[in-house]
Amino acid sequence: MFYEPRLGHGLPHDPFKAIVAPRPIGWISTLDAQGRPNLAPYSFFNAVHSRPAMLCFTSETMKHSAANAIATGEFVFNLCTRPLFEAMNISSGALSAGESEFEAAGLETAPCRIVKAPRVAASPASLECRVAQSFQLKDASGRALEGWMIIGEVVGVHIDEAYLRDGRFDTLAATPLARCGYRDYAAVTEMFEALRPMDGGGFAPGQPDR
Repeated sequence: MFYEPRLGHGLPHDPFKAIVAPRPIGWISTLDAQGRPNLAPYSFFNAVHSRPAMLCFTSETMKHSAANAIATGEFVFNLCTRPLFEAMNISSGALSAGESEFEAAGLETAPCRIVKAPRVAASPASLECRVAQSFQLKDASGRALEGWMIIGEVVGVHIDEAYLRDGRFDTLAATPLARCGYRDYAAVTEMFEALRPMDGGGFAPGQPDR
């Protein structure tokens, strides 16, 4: 099968998100201009740079999290794990401006050190971010879309020490969730390690994961 997206795929459901999968869930917490907390998951999310550490999320319309991040210049990424799925799912609901998804999902907040937005206390890891860039997306012809991309520089990292093993964050123990196509999700329950040609005899102490 081959299709051009502009002409349609002819399938009962769009396969795009199922092909580009799994995708990390960007569970983003922010404060609005009145200082009210907001929390929402984004499936268009990922790390985009390592030095400095940067990540991004895309909102396909100007939703509360994107608007708050742009207005305040900061946001927090909270790692979403299998035990936190139900709370994450509740936080995806369309609440009115000012209503707290933390309260709706029964989640406790925890303070950040550098940014003002709160983090999810139960998350194994949270990344405090300052907005480095935000812009409206355009298609290949230059036509402005409704989507907005927000790129943040990580300025603070919180890690639950229960998930540190021999100096590494234990991803498998955290069982992070990922978004797949349609209404499907995946949890990390199996991992394997493989060295790349440039790694030689393995990682040296303190060597960055390239």
